[in-house]
Amino acid sequence: MARRVRDESDFRDRASNKNSRPRTKQRPQHEDAESGLVTGVDRGRYTLLLDEDQPTERTILAMKARELTRNRVVCGDRVDIVGDTTGEDGTLARIVRIQERTSTLRRTADDTDPYERIIVANADQLVIVTALAQPEPRTRMIDRCVVAAYDAGMDVLLCLTKADLADSTPLRELYEPIGVKVVVTRRVHDDALAGTGDDAGHGGHGNEPGHNSSDAAEDAWRIEPLEAVRAELEGRTSVLVGHSGVGKSTLVNALVPDAYRATGVVNDVTGRGRHTSTSAVALRLPDAEGNPAGWVIDTPGVRSFGLAHVDVGNLLKAFDDLDVVADDCPRGCTHLDGAPDCALDDWLEASPEDEKAARTARVESFRRLLAARTGTV
Repeated sequence: MARRVRDESDFRDRASNKNSRPRTKQRPQHEDAESGLVTGVDRGRYTLLLDEDQPTERTILAMKARELTRNRVVCGDRVDIVGDTTGEDGTLARIVRIQERTSTLRRTADDTDPYERIIVANADQLVIVTALAQPEPRTRMIDRCVVAAYDAGMDVLLCLTKADLADSTPLRELYEPIGVKVVVTRRVHDDALAGTGDDAGHGGHGNEPGHNSSDAAEDAWRIEPLEAVRAELEGRTSVLVGHSGVGKSTLVNALVPDAYRATGVVNDVTGRGRHTSTSAVALRLPDAEGNPAGWVIDTPGVRSFGLAHVDVGNLLKAFDDLDVVADDCPRGCTHLDGAPDCALDDWLEASPEDEKAARTARVESFRRLLAARTGTV
């Protein structure tokens, strides 16, 4: 049989180890990158603020670079950006680095879920918005938020809304002993805001984007004392969390008049609100004269707050006096009620008569939060 003549169809190109260029893990340094603040996240696109408080301040749209695929960028992050940062329509910059975070507020789906979800970054205050009625306050949810904030090294402000419907004293007595600041607001009906039609609504934004014109009845209420809340937020980056229906978005709209956060009503049957905020967004807080005075980050309503990521030691550090006392506890002490040889119990027994009530309230509050973390309640 005659030997077949080989032609070009028989050619097989095979890379040579000697001549091929090896892949490199070295990445560009991006020394010319600009810095920006993440103010919003929507389906892989990030809204950034560049040159904050400068004449060249502008808002741009960006996406993550490939090397950040496994890194989560969240509202409040400070990032480095390259590419087209003019902010003109149709432009898209690229996030190449996440700057070091000063704090991260995290949660898990439940207390057994090992996967942590970062909610916001670089906030220094957690504002827990809770209605005193409609819907009823849920202390276990508040406890869990307090635990998450203390674990993140954040201060806590408890904002109680709808004081026109219920007394705030029981909740104040529950949380003030553990160092939680409490501010109470009430709704006052404003006849000037009531009505129907295009001009109905808070501040006359019935037809603005994100505002539901059917919420005119809700908009007819004015929040007081609003300045007391603003005073606690000025000069800080605060993240607002709370159940749906507690009035969180209504509060944000009052504090930031051009926010246009959608508001809703509470279901009469279930006693729950409907989700109106669908994504976290950072909003610049104005002072009474309209000048920039801080940042508020509004988050979607939550119905669960898992704490699987929380270190019990971090929670104890939030209670300076108890942290010192706990140094005398035996190794492996849970610090819970009934824990054998717990130094906290000895501290209570040895307390002077004039300090006994305060110490007891302090330890009981700590153990309540600890129980929320460990799932023993």
